[in-house]
Amino acid sequence: MPLIQVQQTPGKTAAQKAELVRALTDAYVDATGGRRESVWVTVQEIPADSWSIAGETLAARAAAR
Repeated sequence: MPLIQVQQTPGKTAAQKAELVRALTDAYVDATGGRRESVWVTVQEIPADSWSIAGETLAARAAAR
């Protein structure tokens, strides 16, 4: 059972996440010939204050803009 995990900041709509899950599943099946029924995808939303780049959170970077 393949598992594809996506971690992203919140903000995408349910429809956008559904399209992402569909597209990832299709890509896996196309690339491997696997069965789509066996493909699991999780989408984990992590707040911007829990992500950082170069020692600065994404929330702080957004506030500085």
